[in-house]
Amino acid sequence: MDRDELIFEEYKLYTQQKDNFIDRNFNTNRFYMISIIVILFAMIYTGNVVFMERLTATLVFSVIGISFCALWWMNVDSYNTLIKIKYANVIEKIEEKFPVQPFADEYKGIEEFRNKKVFMFSDIQKLIAVLGALFFFAVFVSEISPLIAKIFGKVISVFGAVKGGI
Repeated sequence: MDRDELIFEEYKLYTQQKDNFIDRNFNTNRFYMISIIVILFAMIYTGNVVFMERLTATLVFSVIGISFCALWWMNVDSYNTLIKIKYANVIEKIEEKFPVQPFADEYKGIEEFRNKKVFMFSDIQKLIAVLGALFFFAVFVSEISPLIAKIFGKVISVFGAVKGGI
């Protein structure tokens, strides 16, 4: 096998690995989407369950939902960064040795398209993660507010008793 054939074989192998990486990215996004839906259903079906006096299942699931949305955002961002590195730093450098550079041309086309401020699929994923986190945060606040009010009421009554007792 001569040098050009070896470079081409390495190029094919690396592009296949990049495609596998993108498939893993889609599977990861599917996992987070399904997880968030499961958390929503769990919140609906366990809404009346109360732990340790006032801690509700809805409160617990809202915290879990916020966590999953934050992790999803970070995963989307990480995958996007790694995919860009695979394009720009590796595949494009290998393509410099070829007469045709399809991935470099594709990447330039994507960047031009992105500069038009059009939502890409990853932007939509991030938007869903943010909206999910905001929803879960709103549920969290609505569930924690009565607990905080009750604790605040107890603190006020303790201070009132202490002040009245002196």
